[in-house]
This record gives sequence, C-alpha cells and structure tokens, in this order.
Amino acid sequence: MPPICPPPAWASKKSTGQYSAAHAALGGRTLKTGQSRCFVGYKKHTLRLWLHHYSVGVLLVPLISWATPANVSEGGLLVPSLRHCRQRWDWCPPLVVADMGYLGAPAKEQCRAQWGVSVLTRLRSDMKLVPPYVAWDQAACPQGEPLTWLGYDGRAAEHWFGVAAQPELCGCCWEAARCPRQFAYPPAAHETLLGRLPLASRPVRQLLQQVRPWIEPAQSFEKNQLGLSDVFFNSLRFTWVMALLADAAVILRARALLGRPTSRSLLTDLMPVQLPLELDTEATPSDWRAKT
Repeated sequence: MPPICPPPAWASKKSTGQYSAAHAALGGRTLKTGQSRCFVGYKKHTLRLWLHHYSVGVLLVPLISWATPANVSEGGLLVPSLRHCRQRWDWCPPLVVADMGYLGAPAKEQCRAQWGVSVLTRLRSDMKLVPPYVAWDQAACPQGEPLTWLGYDGRAAEHWFGVAAQPELCGCCWEAARCPRQFAYPPAAHETLLGRLPLASRPVRQLLQQVRPWIEPAQSFEKNQLGLSDVFFNSLRFTWVMALLADAAVILRARALLGRPTSRSLLTDLMPVQLPLELDTEATPSDWRAKT
C-alpha cells in the first residue's frame, strides 16, 4: 500500500477538503460579480415573521433559526421549522414566502397536507407547466380563454378556476354550448403552480413581487449593521452563539420600534392636507334640501 502523502502547501482548502474551522463545509452562494461561486464555512437559516401591524415600515422578526455547515440544504429545514412552531406555540404561519432553495415538492406537500401551510416560491425556468397554466402566472382553459382563480375547496381539495364576466373567446368557441366555464384542479398536480395557493392568483403574485424582496434586507441587517460579515467563525458552536445574539438584537430592536411612539415629522405643516367635507351622515334628503 503506497504511503499517504500530505497535500502540497499550495493546495487550497476547497480542493483538499481539510478546513481549520470545526465542522465547516464547502457551500455555494448566489453568483455575483467579483465573488467566488463557493465558500467554506457555515450558514444561518432563519424563518422570519412579518409584523404587519407595524405601519411605519417593514418589520421582520426571527421565529426559528438554524446554524449549519455550508453544504446543508436549506430546503430540508422548512418542515422541521414549522414542526417546531407547532410544538412550541401550537401555531404555524399560514403563508411562507421563500426563495428557490425551498422549491422541493415533497416538503411543500407535507406543509400543505399536515398543517395547511402554503409555501410560495417562484417557478424554475426549466420546469414544465401543467393545466390550466400557459405561463407561470397565467391560467387558461383548453381553448385558450383566460381563467381567474375562484377559490379553494378544502373538502374536495380542489382549486376552482373560471372565465371572467366578459370572456374573450367563449362567444366563438365550438365547445361553448357544453362548457361549464368552471374547472377544478387538484393542488397535488403541481405543488409550486397550484399547491395551497396557485401562482396565477393575484394575492400570490403580489406576495412574490412585494414581500419576497424583503428577505435580503433582513439578512443584510444581520451581516452589515450587526457586523457579522467582519467576524471570523472558526467553529459551528461559535457560529450558533453569534446567531442567537443576532436574533436577540433583532428582537430587541423590534420591541423598541413597537414601543416607541410615532414621532411627528417637522414637515407636517408644509405637507398637503385633504379638505374635510363636513357632511352630516345622519341627515335625511329633506334636510339637505332645506340647507341648500
């Protein structure tokens, strides 16, 4: 058996797999200009709750956090996170807006069937469409008439789609006489396109376009303003401690924002104000004529 020789001094840690940080692993990051595609270290995965009653701005607080080696798939942490929510608070968020790392259909199906949770992600470009979809955000009947989402029947586990009040093609369709103009599709046919909430519905499109971009600023707050990007983590245990401190700082900041009264802007007096109409809502039409 030939002797085992140590790697040369010029060999990189990524190529040898021998890292000085305990339990570190090789992971991939989002491709950006000037950055390496892979990195050695750890990842922090956080399920955040949107506090919608905070009207001043968008406020996200951590619910569940995980610190793992960089090669651990984030999609496998969704079901354990929701299960922990059920065990700890007897509650689950009804909607989860996630990135493409949570695209897996088995996890989405389990969340929908077991807890009634809708996991919303965008559709990968190479995934095939299923009826009634003609695009990731558009549904149509077999003859091409656009369909709108009517709702979800929980007893039968079916989504119902129907034509609009003023259809475009139904007047000249050869199947118009026997067409019900309403169609049912099971969510299990495609967990991303249909699922608990279909991508063709207006609420889902709004959530993916307006809520999904909030995740990056929340992560940027932890990395930049809390200074985590400037700290060297040489063990998974140390990473977990810093992750807990980061979550504590975010929660304390949220409590301070919620407890602080809204300050009055110095430019309030210069801003336009709508004139009050001073209408008497309890007056009768005869009273209006008397006043005129």
